[in-house]
Amino acid sequence: MAPKNPKHMVLTTFMLPAGYHKDSWRMDGSRSEELANLEFVYDLARMAEDAKLDAIFFGDIVHANTVMRGDIKMNGFYEPMTVLAALAARTKNIGLIGTVSTSFSEPYNLARQMAGLDHMSGGRAGWNIVTSSDGFQNYGITEAPDPATRYRRATEFVDVVQQLWDSWEDDAVTNDKASGWYVDPSKIHPINHRGEFFSVDGPINMPRSPQGRPVMVQAGSSGPGMELGSSVADGIYTAQPLKEPSVEFYAKFKAMAAAKGRNPEDIKIIPGILPILGDTQAEADELAEHLANNIHMDNGRVQVGADLKMDLTRLDLNDSIPEDWFSDDPALGSRYQIYRRKSVDQGMSLRELIVDLARSTGHQWMAGTASAVADRMIDWFDSKACDGFNLNAPFNPGGFELICNKLVPELQERGYFRTEYEGTTLRDNFGLARPSSIRSNTLV
Repeated sequence: MAPKNPKHMVLTTFMLPAGYHKDSWRMDGSRSEELANLEFVYDLARMAEDAKLDAIFFGDIVHANTVMRGDIKMNGFYEPMTVLAALAARTKNIGLIGTVSTSFSEPYNLARQMAGLDHMSGGRAGWNIVTSSDGFQNYGITEAPDPATRYRRATEFVDVVQQLWDSWEDDAVTNDKASGWYVDPSKIHPINHRGEFFSVDGPINMPRSPQGRPVMVQAGSSGPGMELGSSVADGIYTAQPLKEPSVEFYAKFKAMAAAKGRNPEDIKIIPGILPILGDTQAEADELAEHLANNIHMDNGRVQVGADLKMDLTRLDLNDSIPEDWFSDDPALGSRYQIYRRKSVDQGMSLRELIVDLARSTGHQWMAGTASAVADRMIDWFDSKACDGFNLNAPFNPGGFELICNKLVPELQERGYFRTEYEGTTLRDNFGLARPSSIRSNTLV
């Protein structure tokens, strides 16, 4: 295995076959009739692997409210574990990251699913750790727990999963046909966990996975999210539309990890970016305008109102949301504050906000040539605003083709991205060491 070049970015892609830009599925050539079809998803995954991206990343929405509001972007119809298992059989090198909420699963189930995916893919599995703020009624829970409770549960959940992944030592499988013992029982350990939320005996019922543990990423820039991520995550997905706040976030997060005894270089900060690409600036601007013209404004008003938990029906599209409509409640999350800044500080009208959020959902976006977009990405990377980017394709398949065929080669030519995979596992390609299975504080 060749070591990861420290000058190379981490590049993953948020797999939304309907396109990240809201209503881009309305464009000609979108293949929207194939949504929820494996062949379409595989074509996008193959493009990503041919471009040598680190991983494809599936989010998860567990309710149909977004579709009922006219937005198919964030739903996408894909349950992460099933689609990633299917893609594991048809890809070779690219990482396979899926979201599973700690609010709606159990540690033992998740540990088995992710370890199984890691085995079936040869060490390419990743878990995006999230807590959930809605959708509880679909799981028989009448009231959503408060954020502090959700994060306490998530912290314990992750700890139990790690214990289960480590409950088999690396050399527990002996495959000794002469003795008749396939495993050495002395190297398989119960965890006997008893906590606030979970009681789990363990061990897991499968050997330690090829990566030791699947890669763990986390999406959360709130205080509790940063506390959890700096403790356990290998990668951090974050919405950072502006460079200087991203530089501050990067430094703060790395310092938090270092204070916990972790190597800050082992945690990759990965903000999202939506590039709208053209061979000229005028061409890129024209494409951005075309995408904006596909936005269904009435649905956009409802979607923004739902995101902000506001009734926007009486507001004219040319007016800005009044400052006193916004709350200072930190429980509303970091992305809510991004929307507030755009409305209040930048003075965006409701129409402009609908278009901006349709493009970016709080991330940065840029219309320009591949060279110009690469300039910005390199500037952020060199300024320690990030360790790479999560590429959000504005429309599919055409927008992702532009990213893979124009933007990625530009970064490769400048020496900021690989031309071949360094190894066979997601940890290899992220530049992360394989963790030890010895957890003396938990194994008995």
